[in-house]
Amino acid sequence: MNPSTAQARVVVDELIRNDVRHVVLCPGSRNAPLSFALYEAATAGRLTLHVRIDERGAGFLALGLAKGLAHRPHRRGFAAVVCTSGTAVANLHPAVLEAYHSGAALLVVTADRPPEVYGTGANQTIQQNGVYASAATTIDFPVAERRAGQNGVWRGLVCRAVAQADAGAPVHVNIPFREPLVPDGDLLDWPEALAGRPEQERWTSVRPGVISSDPLGGGPIFHLRPRTLVVVGDTDFGTGHAAGEVAAKLGWPVVTEPTAMGGPVASGAVVLQHGSLLLNSGELPERLHPDSVVVIGRPTLSRGVQRLLKQAPVVHVVRSGQGWADPQHVATHVSDHLGLDDLNFAAMDDADLTSRTWTETYPGDPAWLTDWQRADALASVAVEELLAEQTWPTGLHVARALMTELPEDAVLFLGSSNPVRDIDLVGARRSGPVVISNRGVAGIDGSVSSAIGAALGAVSADSRVGHGYALLGDLTFLHDLNGLLLGPLEARPDLTIVVLNDDGGGIFSLLEQGAPDHSASFERVFGTPHGSDLGALCAGYRVPYRLAADGADFRDALRPGPGIRVVEVRADRQRLRTVHERLRTRVRQVITAP
Repeated sequence: MNPSTAQARVVVDELIRNDVRHVVLCPGSRNAPLSFALYEAATAGRLTLHVRIDERGAGFLALGLAKGLAHRPHRRGFAAVVCTSGTAVANLHPAVLEAYHSGAALLVVTADRPPEVYGTGANQTIQQNGVYASAATTIDFPVAERRAGQNGVWRGLVCRAVAQADAGAPVHVNIPFREPLVPDGDLLDWPEALAGRPEQERWTSVRPGVISSDPLGGGPIFHLRPRTLVVVGDTDFGTGHAAGEVAAKLGWPVVTEPTAMGGPVASGAVVLQHGSLLLNSGELPERLHPDSVVVIGRPTLSRGVQRLLKQAPVVHVVRSGQGWADPQHVATHVSDHLGLDDLNFAAMDDADLTSRTWTETYPGDPAWLTDWQRADALASVAVEELLAEQTWPTGLHVARALMTELPEDAVLFLGSSNPVRDIDLVGARRSGPVVISNRGVAGIDGSVSSAIGAALGAVSADSRVGHGYALLGDLTFLHDLNGLLLGPLEARPDLTIVVLNDDGGGIFSLLEQGAPDHSASFERVFGTPHGSDLGALCAGYRVPYRLAADGADFRDALRPGPGIRVVEVRADRQRLRTVHERLRTRVRQVITAP
């Protein structure tokens, strides 16, 4: 057996022992040893293999799989993407950036040319070490040789890579292969045993490190007050649930972004159905002003949230990883946890009360909580009235209907730009559906692939998960149209992709450049109309397509069905800005009325 084949087989075996259950493979020559080894493992039922011809889409498919696998508190496996050398490696960079900024466990395995051909003009040869810069840790494998003493090195490096990815960051595994690149001979002619540990154990068992719960250097960690508002941004279910338990215990209202709604809602906390809408409708009335704000995860959708944080006297940020979400540098306190155990800490500036628990010292303000619930109810009525007055469809109509109709066991992927924001403004907060989005750097690229991966990963991690859904804008859908390109042997999730087609970049209509003062330049450089026939494009990919004619037809189209299908909803982008302005105005009026 040649060295490249031996190394590839060991690497794949150890990946499986380290709970890598899904691998996305792109065809190539230099990664042929890995391709053969992965095919053999998939044929033996040891992992699920997905093959794609477009590396950019493959990276986002693997990212979606990673997020889908991790949608519950207990992770059930990792995802990896494998490609050949050269520009294929660079095409994975957008997905690596998203994984890094969203804390997703993603393994990027790239085949490389051997070091002796670097700088010689050899074909498909680039400097692959560090190609992703600070967005990924690179682990370079040695070139395999026909000698003893390598099995433990290869397996140990795989364990190191998986352990680093498990901390919530992408890891780049770079493996140079010398020819021959196809299998020959058998294991009997190799100079050492290539077996792993007995009983499918990992070569190296790694216990995750524990970050100190006192990052500020001593003393209790809470400066919070009875009128505390909890803001939960993009985070995992377990973190959101822990924060919700605290909020429920103390009577604090919770504003949550769509990708984190499940944890707080399931905890029994008072989760505001329209918290983001209330914060985005202008200055809050004095009776709703918080004395302190707790921030969980990364809130990325709402300017209203950022305005709130800038005004709050106390901002307590719960960090994830080594950093914390504080783009305006307004945080007064940072900690690593917000769970029920933390409530035994006393307030820092009340040293004489340290013998009492925090809940005894600072219970929530019931009257203030009631005021927030009343404002939330008024906002809900305002939403219903405005949507009833507007001709269907708008993005708000689609978001409202989708979140109402979703089955409890569904998984929903939201595209960036308007879809995730529409859900944030008017979508029902529920504990049932799993909601996933690429909010790390919030690009629109790779969204079709990520949606497919999220649906496949969620079902793989939890057999109770049923149908998959995605809500994408038209430009987002077109940007990753090749995500629909699946070969006849590839796994297809049951996934309904809803495309809200307003013929261009609707998000810009709601930003400063969408103001009337910029109307002369807007349509060409921001609106970017395309006039594409989505039905014809879907037909080219042999994907079932349906145009929803009205609200009733749209709700009917959401019924779960087999395979991937696309439902298009056509909307008028020209009235988008006006509808949103009317909604904000109406909410502001009802919550400020005496």
